Amino acid sequence: MRKLVLTLSLLSVLLMGHAQTIPADTLSPDMASDSLMADLLSDSSVTDQPLLPSKMIFTQRVFWGPKGLLRVTDIAPLTPEGRAHELKIRRTMLVSHQVMGFVTLAGFVAQGIVGAQLYHATGDRYRQLLDVHSALAAGVNITYATTALLSLTAPPKMLSERRGYSSIKLHKYLAVAHIAGMIATNVLAGMLESNAELKPYHRAAAYFTFGAFALSIIAIKF
Repeated sequence: MRKLVLTLSLLSVLLMGHAQTIPADTLSPDMASDSLMADLLSDSSVTDQPLLPSKMIFTQRVFWGPKGLLRVTDIAPLTPEGRAHELKIRRTMLVSHQVMGFVTLAGFVAQGIVGAQLYHATGDRYRQLLDVHSALAAGVNITYATTALLSLTAPPKMLSERRGYSSIKLHKYLAVAHIAGMIATNVLAGMLESNAELKPYHRAAAYFTFGAFALSIIAIKF
């Protein structure tokens, strides 16, 4: 168990070391979108170019779609100038999304270390570790939700996603996995007090969630 905890800690440190290189690698699709938007603003002959991609996720369509909340309320009119500003907002939100991802990953590691000690603790030591573990769980849930919302509600890019394999698609598939794992981990945590036999399943769900989350960061960075 100690070797596993040390491995998880090392992985977190290595990933945090790459945090400063986020914008250049992960936002290149948006760079292309910016270039296309610049063409739209400077060349009146391409005004028939759609301002929104043909495919958007539900949360983006709710806010940023042609009839989204920000459109119908006239907070963000759908114009070339407006879309140029939205792409800048998108870039800021995605950088924040990845920074919060590293914060969440560090929280996962800390929670795993405390959780491993909690399984073998008794008496006052158990209660102390349980309080720490619960506080870390609350913090991780907050940072995890913030990380997800920054991505899900960011303005859409200019172009639809290309067909075929990409690191972005792998990142999204892994996101589905760690979201499911996060839900399972929290549900099982709430059931532990009345059914201690669920501890191995709770731990397995937590390790699965951490693994999928870490791999999603690796996929986008490497």
